[in-house]
Amino acid sequence: MTVTVPTAEDMREFGVRLAGLLRPGDLLVMTGHLGAGKTTLTQGIGEGLKVRGPITSPTFVIARVHPSLAGGPPLVHVDAYRLGGFAELDDLDLDASVEESVTVVEWGEGLAEGLAEDRLELTIARGNGPGEDREVRLVGVGPRWSDLEPVAG
Repeated sequence: MTVTVPTAEDMREFGVRLAGLLRPGDLLVMTGHLGAGKTTLTQGIGEGLKVRGPITSPTFVIARVHPSLAGGPPLVHVDAYRLGGFAELDDLDLDASVEESVTVVEWGEGLAEGLAEDRLELTIARGNGPGEDREVRLVGVGPRWSDLEPVAG
């Protein structure tokens, strides 16, 4: 499924809608160039999950845990950009919290897939037009995502 997202605010809103589908144990692996909208999308997911913020890019911290303010799952936000491989990702011990959290891994392609059998892979690319348009491609992997429904507004 591919969704066109015209603006940064729309990307945030898309994240809020996507959060409505998420539950503890869900892993989202995000891919996209710098400035594609990965963190903006994660901000919307955090808003939808009602977690404590602010949600900012964890590039230098590598991983942040945002506890729920509403009794839902915490959001674990990871930036794998600076990681040298799966061993460094494994050192973060994310598998200890993946079952009770929603885990979002930016720059996770080729690294984070081993964290869970079921995952939602999101690829964000700039559109071909002159505006802010982004194309978000969602691919569900595993039984959890076998009936992925459109979340476009």
